[in-house]
Amino acid sequence: MGVSMSVPEKGISVVTVDFPPVNALPVRGWFALAEAVRAAGRDPEVRCVVLAAEGRGFNAGVDIKEIQAAGQEALIGANQGCAEAFAAVYECETPVIAAVHGFCLGGGIGLVGNADAIVASDDAFFGLPELDRGALGAATHLARLVPQHLMRALYYTARTASAADLHAHGSVWRVVPRAELRAAALELAREIAAKDGRLLRMAKAAINGIDPVDVRRSYRFEQGFTFEANLSGLADRVRDTFGKEGA
Repeated sequence: MGVSMSVPEKGISVVTVDFPPVNALPVRGWFALAEAVRAAGRDPEVRCVVLAAEGRGFNAGVDIKEIQAAGQEALIGANQGCAEAFAAVYECETPVIAAVHGFCLGGGIGLVGNADAIVASDDAFFGLPELDRGALGAATHLARLVPQHLMRALYYTARTASAADLHAHGSVWRVVPRAELRAAALELAREIAAKDGRLLRMAKAAINGIDPVDVRRSYRFEQGFTFEANLSGLADRVRDTFGKEGA
């Protein structure tokens, strides 16, 4: 349980998240994930990083129960941890491939939206249930996956999009049966890792440098509204319905 790293092939590092039962990460989990991704990117032998997960789904966002139990201290920690994990994926010195299965919700969108490529299983679905959880954020990253008006409709309704939907919009590289997900992600990683390592790092820096959106600043701006909702008591009223029958 936690965040682990492995090197299945030369030049490829796999960072795997495993926080049962649904990969809703506690504060320490977000920081551990950020540290692992940055460490993999700093390794001069690594040319591509695959971000994967064990269990029922790729990522269910933050651990809301931890926030309910620990209050604002946990909220601040979760916001900082998410910001660091998302930034670690975006700023990783080598390309990052997200291998997504099952649900990819909330903070999961922040991770895959900042990845360089996404390979998904045919049971994968993506969404931001933030308005149903008393929070705001990661519209920055959802906007990197779907067109602007669809992003807004998905955000306001908290609906999800399938892997096939995102493939149609060009943000998912391949959709494969779940049993083939890891192999498909490694296949793409292998193709990337075959390039010159120094040139790959230059390419990543160059592509980030021409990005029209400063994703770190944009996401932190969104998080400011989460704090406003919490200070007003609005977030607590919404969040307290989480997991309750009829909510």
